[in-house]
Amino acid sequence: MAWRRPTGFEIVMVLAVLVGLAGATVVLLRDSPRTPPAVGVVSSSSPVTARGELAATEMTTIEIFERASPAVVYITTLERRRSGRLSFNVHDIPKGTGSGFVWDDRGHVVTNFHVVAEGNAFRVTLADQSSFEATLIGAEPSKDLAVLRVKGAGLPPLPIGTSADLRVGQSVYAIGNPFGLDHTLTTGVVSALGREIKAANGRTIGDVVQTDAAINPGNSGGPLLDSAGRLIGVNTAIYSPSGGSSGIGFAVPVDTVRRVVPQLIEFGRVIRPGLGVSLVADATQRRLGLAGPMIASVQPGSPAAHAGLRGLSEGRLGRIVMGDVVTHVDGKRTPTADALLGVLEDSEVGEAVEVTVRRGGSQRTVTVVLTQLQ
Repeated sequence: MAWRRPTGFEIVMVLAVLVGLAGATVVLLRDSPRTPPAVGVVSSSSPVTARGELAATEMTTIEIFERASPAVVYITTLERRRSGRLSFNVHDIPKGTGSGFVWDDRGHVVTNFHVVAEGNAFRVTLADQSSFEATLIGAEPSKDLAVLRVKGAGLPPLPIGTSADLRVGQSVYAIGNPFGLDHTLTTGVVSALGREIKAANGRTIGDVVQTDAAINPGNSGGPLLDSAGRLIGVNTAIYSPSGGSSGIGFAVPVDTVRRVVPQLIEFGRVIRPGLGVSLVADATQRRLGLAGPMIASVQPGSPAAHAGLRGLSEGRLGRIVMGDVVTHVDGKRTPTADALLGVLEDSEVGEAVEVTVRRGGSQRTVTVVLTQLQ
């Protein structure tokens, strides 16, 4: 037969057959029974190995997160503002976000003071993404704590632990909403105890828990938990030259939280115990080189007056007579006014404390029954 050039139609038909055969080959290889690959050949369809049981530590972490996360909330702080003095139009201006957690079955939510400080309206978002308006019940800037209340939501509270028996090295778990991300868990250990940090108002927060669990913006106000899932602190700050987590985070200890939060719920503020005195300014104390805060005045009829404490007075020829310098309370040094207030806050109104003062060149110790500061 003489050769002839195939037509375009015939070429297309031959190509279609070849493509079909190639496709059929792929299908057959995919659907045919698997055979062991040759030695040195890695099969692209290797069977998945069963995961098996998780380690006990992993199961503990998972259980803690699943049990605690429903009690952790996302807080949006707003500034509610009218468009004008005579306008009825109200705008909500976002001022910040943070985390918080449910304190009790009455809808009280604990967070940091700095999370809510710049707002006058608040929104709480739960784990199921339902959102509720919240009311500010009270705040304690000196401890960076605040309490909101949410109505109409059945909220599960966190179990409360203690920070008195914490040990460096024990496991901790932080849950919050860093960068606005929903319910994030980070883990670590207690890396130090007894730290001090400054609150927004300049007061010192003592006995702070240091942890290497990653704490980032948005984690503020969230809970720090122990391996039993109990609250042991409220995440409040990080040490970071760059602004991101560097593995040094701080939490207000739960023993402080347990003392402050019930008062905020009941009174809207903290009832502070005091001696019934006023103190000279810190700058004056530093300028005089005193070993502790000096009493400027004593309230008439106060426990300090009954104990014989003295403030500044005017002596002969108009000379100023120095007041008593408070050096210790119950054996604890009080080198500054802030330290003195911190020691007193560990006591209660009506409790008797031993106050050691320097008067002139002598030292004396008196018993003072603490009174409520106004």
